[in-house]
Amino acid sequence: MKKITIVFLALVLSLYSCKKADIKAESKSETKKEISDLSIYNLPSKWTTQDGKDIELKSLRRNVLVMVMIYTSCKAACPRLVADMRDIESKLDKKYKQKVKLILVSIDPNTDTPERLKSFAIENKMNQDPWIFLRSTEENTREFAAVLAVNYKKISPIDFSHSNIISVFNPEGELVFQQEGLGVNNEKTIEVINQEAKKI
Repeated sequence: MKKITIVFLALVLSLYSCKKADIKAESKSETKKEISDLSIYNLPSKWTTQDGKDIELKSLRRNVLVMVMIYTSCKAACPRLVADMRDIESKLDKKYKQKVKLILVSIDPNTDTPERLKSFAIENKMNQDPWIFLRSTEENTREFAAVLAVNYKKISPIDFSHSNIISVFNPEGELVFQQEGLGVNNEKTIEVINQEAKKI
């Protein structure tokens, strides 16, 4: 009887250890899930935050990203875009808000140094989660704008004309929705963000 019990116990432990190994393997494969061809996480560009931290976009993986391109010296459309982003933040489902990053990308990296972005963030009470400000080189900025279908052009030493688009990316960095225009109805934008955040 004792022998049967020992054999049974060994069998149970063996099954448990196999199950544990399977769970670990599944978890590892999820972590190593390949980035799709449509993901912005394929971009090798380096970016700097308002806190002077250098990052790659893929470090933001597993979050829903809501992104807009602005420049801090803008007096026309950008304040409206910032207001639209704040409005989106205020309407996010509180259950999923920690899974969302609201990101403002500068189209004027020469003026928008990390220090300038930090000042702008503080002035606008956006210097905390979920807000992130990013800047990079002119080349990286142009490449990223092309991915978002955002057009911009320098029209004077301090002014740019640019598209007014807010883009939503799923946790794998794939573009799932764009809101175009200023002060537009954002119900669909909010719905998409909450749906994507719910999946995480």
